[in-house]
Amino acid sequence: MAIEALLLDIDGVLTISWEPLPGAIEALERLRQRDIPIRLITNTTTKNRADLAATLRGAGFDVSDDEIVTAVVATAAHLRRAASDAKVFVLSDGDATEDLEDVRLVGVDDAEVIVLGGASDDFSYDTMNRIFRRLMEGARLVGMHRNLFWKTAGGWQLDAGAYLAGLEEATGVRATICGKPEEPFFSAALDALGVEAGRAAMVGDDVLNDVAGAKAVGLTGILVRTGKYRPGDETDRGVVADHVLASFAELPDLVVGGSR
Repeated sequence: MAIEALLLDIDGVLTISWEPLPGAIEALERLRQRDIPIRLITNTTTKNRADLAATLRGAGFDVSDDEIVTAVVATAAHLRRAASDAKVFVLSDGDATEDLEDVRLVGVDDAEVIVLGGASDDFSYDTMNRIFRRLMEGARLVGMHRNLFWKTAGGWQLDAGAYLAGLEEATGVRATICGKPEEPFFSAALDALGVEAGRAAMVGDDVLNDVAGAKAVGLTGILVRTGKYRPGDETDRGVVADHVLASFAELPDLVVGGSR
């Protein structure tokens, strides 16, 4: 079936540490020339949506603010819907307050809902232990995403998914996840595009959160061998990508060849 629209991961697909990957800017330009609708769907929590768009434009990518769908925005929507009056503590690697407008933010010891975003040096033993205590006392647990790790220009980095798994195991509390790989996150992006899942593809470097999550909702799953990709991901993780590309730079040839 023709690929009529695209969901694109950012980190590891378009950029590494916000520097464009080889051929990525040109590939996005080629897709624009074919008038293929695009949404950038990201678990990145270091920047809000406006900052993300500005950073990408500064790096040379033609993107607008409204084309970006973030896990932080999805988390805010969940909190407003499911915990509108709750006291919420957020631990993340970026300042999420702008995207969490109207959410009642408090310190960890007063929280009724604990939200974990991207991991950082603030994920200290003291803070994690205080979170553990709140969960044992009945607080709810929310994760912006379940990413276990990512890759920067400086090397591999552990992410919040590892901490979520530990907290779930220790407390018996299951986290509600708002970003990838959860179905509502993909569906929100597809709704914005006005395209059915069967006519769209997700392009990512994470075979579990990007490819498996996308395929579970009916999207074509495209894995790129950049970013956090490791040799064997296309066969060893229990997920079969529909297409595997060396990089995002190869995507226009696949999409144009399959859609015309």
